Amino acid sequence: MAILTYLLTLGACFCFVGLITHIYIGQKRKMSFRKVNLTILVLAVVLFLLVLHHNFLGLSSLLRNEVSDSGIVGLQPIDFVPKAPQHAVDQRQEEIPVVIAASEDRLGGAIAAINSIQHNTHSNVIFYIVALNNTADHLRSWLNSDSLKSIRYKIVHFDTKLLEGKVKEDPDQVESMKPLTFARFYLPILVPSAKKAIYMDDDVIVQGDILALFNTPLKPGHAAAFSEDCDSASTKVVIRGAGNQERIRKLSMKASTCSFNPGVFVANLTEWKRQNITNQLEKWMKLNVEEGLYSRSLAGSITTPPLLIVFYQQHSTIDPMWNVRHLGSSAGKRYSPQFIKAAKLLHWNGHFKPWGRTASYMDIWEKWYIPDPTGKFSLIRRYMEISNIK
Repeated sequence: MAILTYLLTLGACFCFVGLITHIYIGQKRKMSFRKVNLTILVLAVVLFLLVLHHNFLGLSSLLRNEVSDSGIVGLQPIDFVPKAPQHAVDQRQEEIPVVIAASEDRLGGAIAAINSIQHNTHSNVIFYIVALNNTADHLRSWLNSDSLKSIRYKIVHFDTKLLEGKVKEDPDQVESMKPLTFARFYLPILVPSAKKAIYMDDDVIVQGDILALFNTPLKPGHAAAFSEDCDSASTKVVIRGAGNQERIRKLSMKASTCSFNPGVFVANLTEWKRQNITNQLEKWMKLNVEEGLYSRSLAGSITTPPLLIVFYQQHSTIDPMWNVRHLGSSAGKRYSPQFIKAAKLLHWNGHFKPWGRTASYMDIWEKWYIPDPTGKFSLIRRYMEISNIK
């Protein structure tokens, strides 16, 4: 709209100068006894040049600063805040896009993750925060907190219509009713101008410089790098739970193959687009709706199977210290304090979230948590105390 206004103004200026010129030439031919006031003509031309100069400057500024994905269906930008970080950042550095989903009921997790990344890097990081429309205002007010004002971010609206025909609501499958869990399938649309990006879940805390994760080398032909998860039963359950499903058996997936955790990964978006990874993922989503390939194979997850199938033996690996997992699988402490301190990224995957029920190393997570200025989100602490009653 702004560009159209500039073009209309420019056209009006050209019409104006053309009219003045026409009048001048006509009067010169017809009126020999009278002179046109050249001073007025000169002033008119000067005025035109000033307006033209102003419009070119304005248009140049607009093209330089405006960020818009208005041609994209389903994923629309809401905010873009390119604020200068408080700590020293060389803006000439390659931009590191970090994509994170922010659902209303887990918003505190996303805030803590973003804050931990920002304070542990000197790199040029920009956050692409995927949210539903009803969360945008809440998220924006939180990000305006003094502690978060240095963050560069873009809020992207996720249109649930993208999932029509690809996900069937199932009361037994929690994720089927949480559309943002599928945001990672659409990375090239979320960050259309990037060649590479990082995706991470909202239940993480980053303790290292995110640049090291971003620089993970990907093998030729690989569109993503994940953390190997050999103690996970995901792949085994997908294969064995498929039963007589011919489509799954034709893939020749071996149950003994190590799985991977899709909660943190680095994506080569050029390769992702070349291989149409999003279309491949959507294909398996549709087949699952039509044929029930894996709906009941994985307890509580219908997001993981398409990724396991599409990237089976077709992915690179990230340093395991960049996805120290299972902190939310039990309330007990799975790892030693020394190991936790050395970890680059802590991941509370599982039922015990650090903002909810009792979880391992909640004190580390809470160090990066910033209270909600609106008061809508609050920590839930359910400690079980045993009292000695005499």
